[in-house]
Amino acid sequence: MTAVTGERRPARRRVQGSDPMNVLYDVPGPRARIRNNVLTVLVILAVLFAVYVMVTKLGEKKQLDPALWTPFLRGDVWVNLIVPGLLNTLAAAAVASLIAVPFGFVFGIARLSEHAVIRLAAGAVVEFFRAIPLLIMIFAVMFGGSAIFGLTVTPFTAVVVGLVLYNGSVLAEIVRAGILAVPRGQGEAALAIGLRKSQVMWMILLPQAVTAMMPAIVAQLVVLLKDTALGFIVSFEDLLNAGARVLPSNFNNIIPSVIVIAIVYIIINLAVGAVAVWLERRSRRSRKTAAQPIARPGSPSAVEAIAQPIVHPDSSDAVEGHPKRPTM
Repeated sequence: MTAVTGERRPARRRVQGSDPMNVLYDVPGPRARIRNNVLTVLVILAVLFAVYVMVTKLGEKKQLDPALWTPFLRGDVWVNLIVPGLLNTLAAAAVASLIAVPFGFVFGIARLSEHAVIRLAAGAVVEFFRAIPLLIMIFAVMFGGSAIFGLTVTPFTAVVVGLVLYNGSVLAEIVRAGILAVPRGQGEAALAIGLRKSQVMWMILLPQAVTAMMPAIVAQLVVLLKDTALGFIVSFEDLLNAGARVLPSNFNNIIPSVIVIAIVYIIINLAVGAVAVWLERRSRRSRKTAAQPIARPGSPSAVEAIAQPIVHPDSSDAVEGHPKRPTM
């Protein structure tokens, strides 16, 4: 109903199955649904055909021989060979993550500093380590530490340092982009009410930025976990080393070992991805804490709620809309 003429506007027809909150998605029509169904069937058939070809080739090469797969049914193989490598992989990823995340936040915030020296120095560090391949950094730490400084660097240390420098630099860019994605008016409003710049960063900008960039941070930590496999080059006793070196040397089953180790990696990454989804849903629920309005703005119920008389509980002769002032 319009405010001028009092005529009722025609209700907007809602497309069935559409999401009013999603303005970037068009509901497919009949032809589009048929096309999507056909493409889905074709993709499924292509995947099944690829699996059939792979299984056939493995059978021709006698890689499906039960003798090659039975070692994975033995408990001692898992306890003595696979599980230690898995624990080393998780330990390297955990230590590197605990250092890389603060590294990324420090240098990401430093890249937004108003001081040119801090901003340029942080930018140089981040761009330098992002430009160097991770494997080269692992080699540099492993062999450069002993050749130049005379230090004894273990493969675990070399892998962790390389992961921290590379992934920490990538996380710094994620943090910087997340802070810049916060509307500029948030910081300006905080400065207008007298907050210091450090308070604006830690109390206003970072909480909103962390919520927005949480999926990207978790995705980068998944990349960090998979990058631990590069420690295989420097004889780091990780999960890949167990699957590509130790198991084949004992049972002569390189293909089955790699397949099993790949499945273990997939399970771990799916678990980390599930944690990311849980964190995102939790952050969304935490943002839905604002009080709902008592009525739609401009509606008659809202006007009536505002125009209701205010009566003082201790007064019987209060004027409508103006409570009686208590006497002293």
